[in-house]
Amino acid sequence: MHHDTPLIATIVVGLCLAFLFGAIAQRIRVSPLVGYLLAGVLLGPHTPGFVADQSLASELAEIGVILLMFGVGLHFSLKDLWSVRTIAVPGAVVQIAVATMFGIGLGHILGWSIGAGITFGLALSVASTVVLLRALQERRILNTERGRIAVGWLIVEDLVMVLTLVMLPALVPILNGSLQSAAASSFEMTEIVTTLLVTIAKVAAFVAVMLVFGRRIIPWILHYVAHGGSRELFRLAVLSIALGCAYGAAQLFDVSFALGAFFAGMILSESALSQQAASETLPLRDAFAVLFFISVGMLFDPKILINDALPVLATVAIIIVAKSVAALAIVRAFGRPWGTAATIAASLAQIGEFSFILATLGVSLNLMPQQGRELILAGAIISILLNPLLFMLLDRMKPWIEARDGVLAPVAPTPAAPAPSQVAKPAVAAEIEATTQRGHTVLVGCGSIGKWVCEALEAANVPLFVIDEKDEIVAKLKARGIEAVAASAPASLVAANLPQAAALFVAVPEAFEAGQIVAQARAVNRDLYIVAHAHSDEEAAYLANYGASAIVQGAREIADAMVARLPTNPSAMQSGQSC
Repeated sequence: MHHDTPLIATIVVGLCLAFLFGAIAQRIRVSPLVGYLLAGVLLGPHTPGFVADQSLASELAEIGVILLMFGVGLHFSLKDLWSVRTIAVPGAVVQIAVATMFGIGLGHILGWSIGAGITFGLALSVASTVVLLRALQERRILNTERGRIAVGWLIVEDLVMVLTLVMLPALVPILNGSLQSAAASSFEMTEIVTTLLVTIAKVAAFVAVMLVFGRRIIPWILHYVAHGGSRELFRLAVLSIALGCAYGAAQLFDVSFALGAFFAGMILSESALSQQAASETLPLRDAFAVLFFISVGMLFDPKILINDALPVLATVAIIIVAKSVAALAIVRAFGRPWGTAATIAASLAQIGEFSFILATLGVSLNLMPQQGRELILAGAIISILLNPLLFMLLDRMKPWIEARDGVLAPVAPTPAAPAPSQVAKPAVAAEIEATTQRGHTVLVGCGSIGKWVCEALEAANVPLFVIDEKDEIVAKLKARGIEAVAASAPASLVAANLPQAAALFVAVPEAFEAGQIVAQARAVNRDLYIVAHAHSDEEAAYLANYGASAIVQGAREIADAMVARLPTNPSAMQSGQSC
């Protein structure tokens, strides 16, 4: 029997296609966002085959926007922004102004209004959070100065876009090319100013409510639910806060879903449970974010690549060339090295989530033509595709950049001739100093589990080399006289001198990452004793398959410890019910 279920069809077909194209994109070392957008293009009305329900997709996309903005607020770090404020704030503002001016210029050539040009330029000015963070993580520079500057720069761009989303509807009469008529009519100008003031008042009232009441109520709710011990209720509480604040902001204060979700996440980020809240809701956030990108792709007409080839090239040039040159010049003007300037310029040479949100809002307000949104979509897809190539170019230019910065390669002492049994040590990147220890123990991950392992090995005077991604943890370890590096595991394993190590402890929480670490370690040292931990039998089998010598399963070890505490004297046991 045939069932007419457009909602189920849209979700199922959309997610399946997104998975397929996202996997292909990742396989060819391109951001999965490109795959999600292409999946939307195939589901849209501009390509043959199955066409998803666009109205349903748009509503699902709204939930995706809410959860995306909630995630942005949840990871908003005023501390990180403050540490690089002297360059990130003015740099981002100037770059946004440059991109907006170029957008206005291209819009003027295409015959658009000044409002359309401003909206178009603003959409081209903001980089994708997902693409930027992934690029920094892959290059293992997220925790370096250049990484913090790039993230702070991105935070400023996001804040400007949040304000733009709030103010744009009120500014439509001014931006819609009616400046002359507005100036001629004091009544119209008064009405515009009144609307703007009312909007500002509503936003201010919402912010005040969130800061005064939300800052007390939201953390209290989370702590109350967390003490109840139900993971399911905790997850539901976080989602209720995100969606409830967004919906309440729209209904009670007439502000956007995006602003409500952003403030909910920002307030929640102050709670001690913020990391747990982020991890618990990540799967649902990712799923609806994918639906958001699919809905954006459905709006894209591929024919624009042929019919408007020159405007598409101009749009890509603004994103990749104009923004990059502006960022490069700004960072250099603040006295930073060429390497830092080039990295930040390459990181910001793409657009993403906020660009789509702003473009959709601009079209819905009749502020920007459909052509503008399609140019933005084309520019996003092409710029995300080209972004890895920019980093490859950056790698090729590294000797020239280091020469300009006056960076001299360290002269290594001539090593003694290795014994025939020794395995040749791979070259280590200049920024990571290889350990000279032998017969030592390597610990990857010094978090909730790794810190206990580290303390036990330190107490036993075991030679130790620790790898952790957090700078503050590495600094504390070095202060205690423990050799440590702050970098992701694949790069740091080279510096850990695993061919000469005695043992490896893998204490990272994710089984997939742990498996990759175990596999790489086993490849360079077949006799290395490797200890890892797992959360389930499946994870244990996965790690064993990659070469782990011993696997500690948390739940099983806890059960064994509980049984071990059973009194040997039966009379000491109290009677109770069996399980």
